[in-house]
Amino acid sequence: TILHTNLGRALLPQAAIEAVCRVGSSPVNLEYDLAEGKRGKREEAIEKLLVELTGAEAATVVNNNAAAVLLGLNTLADKKEVIVSRGELIEIGGSFRIPEIMAKSGAILKEVGSTNRTHPEDYEKAVGKKTSLLLKVHTSNYRIVGFSSEVDLAQLVVIGEKHKIPVMEDLGSGALIDLSQYGLPKEPVVAERIRAGADIVTFSGDKILGGPQAGLVVGKKVWVSRMNRNPLQRALRCGKLTLGALEATLRIYQQSLNLVEDIPTLKAFTRPLKEIEEMGQRLLPALEKKLGEGFRLSLEDSTSQIGSGALPTEEIPTKVIAVRHDGIGAERIAQKFRHANPPILGRIKDNRFLLDLRTIFDPEDLIPNFAEG
Repeated sequence: TILHTNLGRALLPQAAIEAVCRVGSSPVNLEYDLAEGKRGKREEAIEKLLVELTGAEAATVVNNNAAAVLLGLNTLADKKEVIVSRGELIEIGGSFRIPEIMAKSGAILKEVGSTNRTHPEDYEKAVGKKTSLLLKVHTSNYRIVGFSSEVDLAQLVVIGEKHKIPVMEDLGSGALIDLSQYGLPKEPVVAERIRAGADIVTFSGDKILGGPQAGLVVGKKVWVSRMNRNPLQRALRCGKLTLGALEATLRIYQQSLNLVEDIPTLKAFTRPLKEIEEMGQRLLPALEKKLGEGFRLSLEDSTSQIGSGALPTEEIPTKVIAVRHDGIGAERIAQKFRHANPPILGRIKDNRFLLDLRTIFDPEDLIPNFAEG
């Protein structure tokens, strides 16, 4: 798994790491306008970058995407109805579910359609005097296939405009660029959703985007301004370390001529299989020597998952080192690697402990660190 929620998701770009060190070790103009000499806006730099990168009218940021959804629902639909397809009532990590977030926001859930099929007329019939928001949720951590249909964003926008009801889309993982240009399956691109007419789009900073944990909000100025005036925004706001890392990451998207080299997440997604295989061939004998007698290692074909609820049905070809031992089971081998310094995590399949090499960027560090463990 490339983006593992339990292991902190995205690795930060070097520029973001340097930004965190810089803002953490000295005073910064977090909320200070240097030109005017008075209090400034905390998210100003982030907003300018997101507006440029997505084409939205305005933007803001909170501490994660669930917070962004909570803030949007509370701002646009407190004590009012929100219409959403039954097939989009997702559960995210840690057993948190959209209906539960909606309940905490004060919004009233109104489900339409069925699990596998929802049509435009389902939304039309559900619109009433109490309807305050149409919500679309991208099912980024699962897919419904077979006899299924959904109402796309453009259709939902038409319904929203007809009834003068805003449309909000929770993209979940979210992507600022089209991943298909790198041979990966296409994920919804934030700028495309803005062009399709969404009033508010929310997405994560630490998944496909490859930055720090944050909930990014882009959309129409009237709605983003309301969200910023909501007292909840202060409770959910980001600190200077997150903002520093996020700004540095977004500037890479703005300026980089080689994103897949500058964003570690994209680099992991797009590493050539030949490069991974060559690294495995160098690593295997050295690791075998350190492990000692009884261990048998082999370089094998396998697949990597994107992880963190992104592209759930897609796998990327990779190479793994399979570790076996005549007298030790896979669980014991996994434990041995976990007790290394630093810990080394793999997965178990067919009683073999597997190390996915797609996520190893510096194999030279792997051997001595394992030996110390």
